[in-house]
Amino acid sequence: MSKTPLTIKGAELLRAELQRLKTIDRHSVIAAIAEARSHGDLSENAEYDAAKERQSFIEGRIAEVESKLANAQVIDPKLLDADGRCVFGATVDLEEQNSGDKVTYQIVGDDEADIKHGKISIGSPIARALIGKYAGDVVEVQAPGGVREFEIIDVRYE
Repeated sequence: MSKTPLTIKGAELLRAELQRLKTIDRHSVIAAIAEARSHGDLSENAEYDAAKERQSFIEGRIAEVESKLANAQVIDPKLLDADGRCVFGATVDLEEQNSGDKVTYQIVGDDEADIKHGKISIGSPIARALIGKYAGDVVEVQAPGGVREFEIIDVRYE
């Protein structure tokens, strides 16, 4: 299986989630199942069914997060020496050509993407257009509203 790129921050967040799932959520659902069992007949016990469903979700998420961490290639953007190119982990300042709007994005892994916080997935159309480009280049991005052009103002590795 190929490695999935992940920033250090993204790996830390996944490890924290895994820790929480294993130490807090798993124990609380076990207690909820025990409580529901104490109410008697399990065949008509909605609390028991809900607790078992929650347990299934938690165990599935634990397996998913463990798999993601096992297949992760953790990249520290600060250690990159990409000579000003847009690469995974880079923070890129852009200016939209038509409107003049300026935006800043960091190119991150799929699990870390959060547009509200300026983090775009490596698989997104804009990130794919940016990869390998330099400050001063103009890139075309196929957006839902049509083609948009961005000028790369600056590339940083933070």
